[in-house]
Amino acid sequence: MFYRFARSVLWLLFHLLFHVRSTGKENLPAGGGYIVASNHRTQCDPVFIGICIRPTLTFMAKIELFRIPFVGWIIRWLGAFPVERGKGDTGAVDFAKQTVRSGKVLAMFPEGTRSKDGKLQRLKSGCTVIASATNAQVVPVAIRFGEKLRFRSRVEVCFGKPISPEELGVDPAAPSTIKGGNRLIGGRIAALLEAPASQ
Repeated sequence: MFYRFARSVLWLLFHLLFHVRSTGKENLPAGGGYIVASNHRTQCDPVFIGICIRPTLTFMAKIELFRIPFVGWIIRWLGAFPVERGKGDTGAVDFAKQTVRSGKVLAMFPEGTRSKDGKLQRLKSGCTVIASATNAQVVPVAIRFGEKLRFRSRVEVCFGKPISPEELGVDPAAPSTIKGGNRLIGGRIAALLEAPASQ
């Protein structure tokens, strides 16, 4: 209930603040149990994705956000869960896997941190590992806007065709295939970022 209410309020607010549009929503799998993997440029990125699609999203968020008064309470109520970056947080990874297996939609920013120049950074392995372990599809997403996000900026949220587990091609016994999965997901996000803007 809180998520739906918050989504409605944020949908109105963000459409007042920015020119937000989305493309490729027909690529989203029916039901849940998949991963949305997006580039990451601003703190607003989770909201941009959340207001563009109907399914309730569960976000993996850095633990520092949960320590901020009020902000931590809000994002927890919105379905986010904390992860300690750079420390091999197996608890967060296990929770993420359970989220997907339970039929929910997991939203991730595989770069691990925001890009300061807007260019896609090298992806961390978490998204690929979770997708492989849960046999889930990965939907690449690109959040596109100009050099900086300003009042009434045009923001386009582009959803690409899902990557199947077979296409991802991860073999748990061959760690090198994880890097191949990262390159595939990163390549799909990059292609969406570089595609001509929709009219």
